[in-house]
Amino acid sequence: MSSLISANEIDVRYNEQVVLTKASLSIAEEGRVGLVGRNGTGKSTFLRILNGEQIPDSGTVVRKRGLIMGYLPQSFALDEESTVFEQIQNGAQVVLDLIAEFESLPAESSKHEEIETQIAHLDGWNLESRINTAMSQLRVPPGDRPINTLSGGEKRRVAICRAIVARPDLLVLDEPTNHLDPDSIEWLCDYLKEYPGAFLVVTHDRYFLDRVTSTIVELSNGQFYTYDGNYTDYLLAKAERQATEEMVEKKRQSFIKRELEWVRRGPPARTTKSKSRLDRFFDIEGQKAPEAELDMELVIPPPPPIGNRIVDLLNLGMTVGDKQLFSGLNFTFEKGMRLGVAGQNGLGKTTLLRLIIGELTPTEGSVKTGSLTEFNYIDQARLRLNEESTVINEISDGSEFVVWGNGRISLRAYLKRFLFTDDRVNTQVKFLSGGERSRLLLARVLKRGGNFLILDEPTNDLDLATLRVLEEALTSFPGCVLVVSHDRYFLDRVCTGILGFEGNSTIHYSPGDYSYYIEKYRARKAAAARPVYANVPKKQPPAPAVATPKRSKLSWKEARELEGMEDQIYQTEAEVARIEALFVLADFHKQYGERTSELLAEIEAGKKKIAMLYARWEKLEEMSGVSA
Repeated sequence: MSSLISANEIDVRYNEQVVLTKASLSIAEEGRVGLVGRNGTGKSTFLRILNGEQIPDSGTVVRKRGLIMGYLPQSFALDEESTVFEQIQNGAQVVLDLIAEFESLPAESSKHEEIETQIAHLDGWNLESRINTAMSQLRVPPGDRPINTLSGGEKRRVAICRAIVARPDLLVLDEPTNHLDPDSIEWLCDYLKEYPGAFLVVTHDRYFLDRVTSTIVELSNGQFYTYDGNYTDYLLAKAERQATEEMVEKKRQSFIKRELEWVRRGPPARTTKSKSRLDRFFDIEGQKAPEAELDMELVIPPPPPIGNRIVDLLNLGMTVGDKQLFSGLNFTFEKGMRLGVAGQNGLGKTTLLRLIIGELTPTEGSVKTGSLTEFNYIDQARLRLNEESTVINEISDGSEFVVWGNGRISLRAYLKRFLFTDDRVNTQVKFLSGGERSRLLLARVLKRGGNFLILDEPTNDLDLATLRVLEEALTSFPGCVLVVSHDRYFLDRVCTGILGFEGNSTIHYSPGDYSYYIEKYRARKAAAARPVYANVPKKQPPAPAVATPKRSKLSWKEARELEGMEDQIYQTEAEVARIEALFVLADFHKQYGERTSELLAEIEAGKKKIAMLYARWEKLEEMSGVSA
């Protein structure tokens, strides 16, 4: 398959910070590539280079002749004086120009066929239909709305539409799922799965990466590492690679130690053989050890004691203007609960959070808060950073220490948990990368403590490694957690229950994670959609000549086996899921690196057992006559 675009030997340096060093990457036709890596490693820089917006210090970018690219940057600009439809249509200017040229050609022109082929390749004749579909599915505001009346999230939806409507040869998308609700993300997943061209996507949405990618490229230490498969495949392969590297490094260190003793003994006569041995020693000793990845040691400050009553919502309701967001909500928060708040935008999720902490007064019902409950609220805007301030000054409130349970730790020790080394704590905020800014904000907000954490979209702008550490910290937090997020993977890993905003002023509580909630939500919708034929007498089929009960062909032992089959399958699937979850732990390499091969074998054996159990279940049901 030919290459659409190739970056060769790319070097980028910002002052003393090396971002890319001799980095090379090629994207083939119909490539489905996910680009991952810590914030600040250069992902967005690389996307700008591919799009021609930035010139590298050295290296080349080779594009296929006539390549058409669609690009969604993290920081985009829209014409504030134009309308929504005009901005989206601008993304397909190349198509509009071709159609205009085609229509302006004289009837006898020989270019008719050539241009018509180009228009057909871009599906240009269906442009307006595609625009309308994308606007509807991504819940973009009406086409005649002025851009300057839109919120930040609405503008991002417009920018996504503008990037995809031309159906370019190569789509480059930087965090496309930010500010999208689950239904819109689902549509974008389906859109990319069927996309006829290639795409390169940077996103922290791990389910999204699992659904749409067939190649994962990791940017680490200025280099690209390519893995076949989706995000889950990448995690498994990376863990295996790191385990292999660690084993090789142990052997190298053992060799160096052994040979160093021989070198120090200094054999009196250097033979050709000993000189060769000495050369080999210096060659291996000079090899570079694999660079260890630093992970945040994000431990949330121990919370103060929490009472028996935490928060009670009593017949709670809220109306804004003439719109009723929700009503009749009764809920009791209990110690150890980690609740996810999910649903489409605009239904009142953030409003609920502000009602709970007392920033808003409900229009019906009440919120009863326990006397020992202490909130720590991290809102979507979070706290603004002072660009001229330093990292340590942004954390300090005049003290050199952070209260830590009944004790305290120094500010520098606290910041090290968020990967700020001693040489970075005095750096001005304006010189921080996007990832460092996010970590600094987390450090500043979490420092406030509290026994009831409320987080509104905490996963936006956090890289995947930081997300995993935050998930681990929240799951071990002994107080209460309430989190609004569209990140399904995050909700699945953290939450013990879901408050689902389902429209029509309804909030539905479901115990369990987000995937379980969605499964039950779809079942409820399907049941509600089935027609109900009440009081309609059913026409009875004629009775058989001899009505004999159908006996099960199962033995007593097989009947007991069938009864326990579903539970056995569930337990095996849960065990496989538990082992797979180990691979995304922040400290997996340290805890389980030596067991990587063993764990992979257990996963494979578990999957085979599940397949056998399903086959056996089906056979037993067939024998019993259940499926007949």
